Amino acid sequence: MSAPAEIVLSADSAGQLFNCAVFDPNSGAEFLTYRGGNTSSRSLTVLNGEYILGAQLCKNFINVWDIQRKDQLQQKIVCPGIVTCLCASPNGLYVLAGIAEAIYLWEVSTGNLLAILSRHYQDLSCIHFTDDSSHFVSGGKDNLALIWNLSSVVQLDSSRTPEPRHILSRHSLPITDIHCGLMGPQARVATASLDQTVKVWEISSGEMLLSVLFDVGIMSVTFDPCEYFLFCGGSDGNISQVSLCSTSLSRDKTFQSDSDGNQVFKGHGNLVTCLSVSMDGTLLLSGSNDETVRMWDIQSKQCIWSINHKGPVTNATIIPAPANMFLSDSRPSVPLPRFSRHLNPSEQADGTGTGGMCLRLGANTQEPEGTYLEKADELYSLMCAVTDKSMFGDGENTKVRVSELEEEMRTLKKINKDLYEFSSQLLTKPN
Repeated sequence: MSAPAEIVLSADSAGQLFNCAVFDPNSGAEFLTYRGGNTSSRSLTVLNGEYILGAQLCKNFINVWDIQRKDQLQQKIVCPGIVTCLCASPNGLYVLAGIAEAIYLWEVSTGNLLAILSRHYQDLSCIHFTDDSSHFVSGGKDNLALIWNLSSVVQLDSSRTPEPRHILSRHSLPITDIHCGLMGPQARVATASLDQTVKVWEISSGEMLLSVLFDVGIMSVTFDPCEYFLFCGGSDGNISQVSLCSTSLSRDKTFQSDSDGNQVFKGHGNLVTCLSVSMDGTLLLSGSNDETVRMWDIQSKQCIWSINHKGPVTNATIIPAPANMFLSDSRPSVPLPRFSRHLNPSEQADGTGTGGMCLRLGANTQEPEGTYLEKADELYSLMCAVTDKSMFGDGENTKVRVSELEEEMRTLKKINKDLYEFSSQLLTKPN
């Protein structure tokens, strides 16, 4: 049997049968399974066609498989905290991870941690590269989506602090999913949110091109490759197809099913967690908390096949089949190095690596003077400065002061998180 051009890669939160599995997109037949642990949402990615990376659910490490040795973990990348989203660049040179409010950027060839970007104010929920690896977009529970230019982040001049190229701030509730179209820096990006809207933006200008309002919160979003349609997975289990070629399309619209390309796919019994479209634009893949992955024929809106999982589906995507996946004697061309946990090489236990740069990005808009958010940022800056012994002195006084700052920082973060969750629940509570 010849190798397929595309494959389906999926994972669920239970991990009873497998961590992730590979299926035939046309028949749903199972090709391969990778065992060991379970993968969190938006945290399954293929690196350079040679490794599969999956962030362990509610743990602070990333599982790595050689794409050939499916029953044996290649290694575990230990991270500073729980990974909430994960993405590898299409060119295979970089890996991005969302850990709490920060974005961590690693260089694959050396394993060096190049940057820590602390620009979000709540946990990261999703992160996505453009198809040419020149930009990436991050979305978080702070309602913000940020467009980053990769070259400005990895710049060698550490005296210059890179800023996001654009800040997309039109959402009023947490970002749930992001999808970047084709054409690199000229692409369009779609953001989905619990505020019941999906918005389409231009990466080059940061301008909002379209906002579509739905009756429910939107949990997942994707384009077809030609960007004729926008597919939006709702919290009610329905998938809405929005025509982007309609002559009556306005910048702000409310979704209604009609004969002009706006249709609804019905079949899932719970919220739709992930969506993906095949390269030829004829098949739509969906994963749901109802523990099923479904493949749909876009033209007829019919479900072609459905695969049951043992838990809510956390990841499901259609990708080009890696060249080495179906070659039994193939091995990765370059071994994966050990990934660093520190920007400063002197902090590493093994003392290896060349290090990187620490980036603390300031907000474009400042909070009113004296707020707890401003105080928390000031405390963080003080904690980062404890390496300068002249600030607090040596010995026990330094340790005590650092401990006090850390405790106050934790308290302020908890207050911030509790207030945010309370306000979000109040806004989303049904009437």
